[in-house]
Amino acid sequence: MVRDVSRETSTPEPSGSEVPPVAARLFPGERLTLARRYADLLATAGVERGLIGPREAPRLWERHLVNCAVLAEVVPEGSAVADIGSGAGLPGLVLALARPDLEVTLVEPLLRRTTFLQEVVDELGLAQVSVERGRADALHGRRTFDVVTSRAVAPLPRLLEWCMPLVGPHGAMIAMKGTSVEAEIEQAGPVLERLRCGPPEVLAIGGDLVGAGTQVVRVSWAVPGQVGWRLATRPRGGSDRAPRRGRRHRR
Repeated sequence: MVRDVSRETSTPEPSGSEVPPVAARLFPGERLTLARRYADLLATAGVERGLIGPREAPRLWERHLVNCAVLAEVVPEGSAVADIGSGAGLPGLVLALARPDLEVTLVEPLLRRTTFLQEVVDELGLAQVSVERGRADALHGRRTFDVVTSRAVAPLPRLLEWCMPLVGPHGAMIAMKGTSVEAEIEQAGPVLERLRCGPPEVLAIGGDLVGAGTQVVRVSWAVPGQVGWRLATRPRGGSDRAPRRGRRHRR
């Protein structure tokens, strides 16, 4: 189990628990308490298990939690979300903490990472989060989602191959990307055409929050219901519709 450092009075408070003021806007109410606990676990067990580098611990909020939480701006209410290559839970677990209305599946192939993720999910009582050990392509033809997210997983051409078969006809892939996103979009041209994707949208998010700005690339199907991957139109255990306001997605 994840070590409960909060009960060890002889252990100093981990640096990952230093909360910036902007966090209260991103994690409302009791979600901020859960986010703080997650940051503590990243700064301790996450570092010990090699999921987070030791130098990242002092800047967990700025570089990771706040940076990932702003993704909530572009995820529709009540969506079923798959986070591909979730690693230590970035951005999927952070998104689940910020948005309890979402159903989030964390997809990660490495056992040590999925073990950590499941321990965090259990400790924080995140009933709307599930952990799936495996590669993204293992879910092709079995599951589709309203939104598929990723962060620092792969260049866009390869990411499209992994993620778009998981996107329902009315859904989208939303990938966090850096300054090279335009070059990646150009390189992905043949894949976008072959899969019959719509034009990628580069969105700047979190700009009104100090220290939270980032950008994402959003890719959806060119014509809903005419997806370019033949099995994506017949989901089993996933969603093939656009999420409705005020309703939880049910698989």
